[in-house]
This record gives sequence, C-alpha cells and structure tokens, in this order.
Amino acid sequence: MTSIASGISTAILIAVSFFNGVSFAQQPYPARPVRLIVPFPPGGSTDIVGRVAAQNLTELWGLQVIVDNRGGASGQIGTELAAQSPADGYTLIIGHIGTFGVNPSLFPKLRYDAIKDFSPISLIARVPNMLVVHPSLPVKTVKQLVDMAKARPGTLNYGSSGGGSNPFLCVEFFKLLTKTDIVHVPYKGTGPMLTDLIAGQISLTINGVPPLLPYVKAKRLIPIAVASDKRLAILPDLPTIRESGVPEYEVTQWYGMLAPANTPGAIISKINADIQTFLGRPDTAAKMSGEGAIPSGSTPEQFGALIRAEIERWAKVIKATGVKPD
Repeated sequence: MTSIASGISTAILIAVSFFNGVSFAQQPYPARPVRLIVPFPPGGSTDIVGRVAAQNLTELWGLQVIVDNRGGASGQIGTELAAQSPADGYTLIIGHIGTFGVNPSLFPKLRYDAIKDFSPISLIARVPNMLVVHPSLPVKTVKQLVDMAKARPGTLNYGSSGGGSNPFLCVEFFKLLTKTDIVHVPYKGTGPMLTDLIAGQISLTINGVPPLLPYVKAKRLIPIAVASDKRLAILPDLPTIRESGVPEYEVTQWYGMLAPANTPGAIISKINADIQTFLGRPDTAAKMSGEGAIPSGSTPEQFGALIRAEIERWAKVIKATGVKPD
C-alpha cells in the first residue's frame, strides 16, 4: 500500500508541475520587470531616448522597465552584456548609430556582432546633431571656426563620448571635409564630456541636440550649426553645416530597441506594437520633439535593414578618414 500511495503522490506532483509549467509558459509578456540596457552613462541622447521608452512601456505594461546604464568602451560594454543575456524578452537594449552602425567597422576585435547577436525590434527616434562651442571661443559661424582651426592647428580640441562614438565620427568627418586639425578628447559618456565643455576645459563638440539644448537655451553653450540636412523647427534661425560652406556634410543619429538574438517572435511583435503605440501619443511626440528628437517608428525588418545599411555606410567613411579609436 505504501508503494501504491507513493506512486500516486509522485504522479500528482508530476501532474501539478506539468500544469504549473504550462500556466507559466502561457503567461502574457511581460510577467515581471524588464531591464533596458543603455550602454552609456546618464545625460546623453541614448539615455534620454531610453528613459522616454522605459517610462512609456512601464505605463503600458503596468510593470517596471528599469534603465540600466552600462557605459564604457564606446558602448561596447553594455552592448556585449545585452548580447550575452537570455533571449527571453527581459533584457532589452537601446542601440544607436555608434554601437550598431560605426563600431563594427571601427573596432577590429569587437566582442559582439551587430547583426547576428541581436533581434531588432523598432527604430524609436532620429536625433539631429548640433555643432556647439564654449562661449569663450570667439566664433559664431562655421567659417569662423574653420578659419580659427586652420590658423591655430592642433590648439582647439573637441570632446566625445569615446573613440568610435557618434560625436567622434561627426567631428572627424567634419575635420576631413574642412581640412582642419582639432584634437580629440575622449570621455566615458556625453554627461562627463558636457561637464568639461561647459567649464571651458574643451572647445567644442558635435553631438545630439537633446543633451545640448538646455545649455544652449541657458547660453552656456553657443550653437554654430546643425548637422542634419534641414534646419530644426525648434531653432529655425540656426543654419545647417551644409548651408555654412560644407555641402557634403550631414550626420543624423538614430536610436532603436533590440533584444538578444533568438528572442521569440511573439515577444518582438508585442514590444514593437507597444512602441508604435507610445510613439503615436501626442504628448510623447511633443516631449521628444521639444528635446530635439524626431519620433520614428518602424517594423523590426525595417530597423534591421537600417542597421545593415549604416554598417556599410560608415565602413566607407572610416576607410576614407582613416580614423582609429583612442
């Protein structure tokens, strides 16, 4: 009898475990908090876009989307961490032009594959870049800046969030086209770089509009031109670099969300649909636009195609400029 009772108990436990497993597997996504890796310190455009996304998804899901800033090595540390995370939808990452478009060509020993290691979810925003200088620099136009740089080669310097970052490539591309010598000063992120720029420790940067705009409005930084192909609605009197005598110049940042490769398609579709929902909200669009970002949703396939096209584009620029990471 004891043996029979034991067998029945075991069968019951197996049955309970099976149905619990089925119940767990069928739980709607998400069933617990989600980590959103931002591979740069707080304060930059990637962080701003990431926090907008995290706040909106938290509201839609009723579960916390936790921003995890993992800066360093031009975004490589956080991006590698995301690539190695479980493909279950509970670790996501904000990718951008630097980590997914530039790094694959700039770093020969990159420890992640921008295509094979990730499942694209959606483009979220495009962010125009802006050329700004410290107020102590006696320039108001691109021409004046170029003239000063040529008259004093190697004395002006610029800050970026690290070798290979978008600001790094932006200024190196600018130097190539204007034939100027401006010294690179790398930082671990946009926030630390801006601290030194505002203090006058460095001369200038070309960076995304969102982190620069508050300091431009406060007149702690002087805007010279925007790097996009069109003027900004929020700064209509500011010319483009193209208009200012460098007709070949245009660089716009982009930001999107990705998951580790092989994340279930149903989860990718769910997140994509919810991203399109919050991007379509007038309040979200107004907030992003007010910070200089342009809401830009996409399908996973469209975002994947953009990444592949940008890798090809920046491979050509890196080869032409001969730039190398610091």
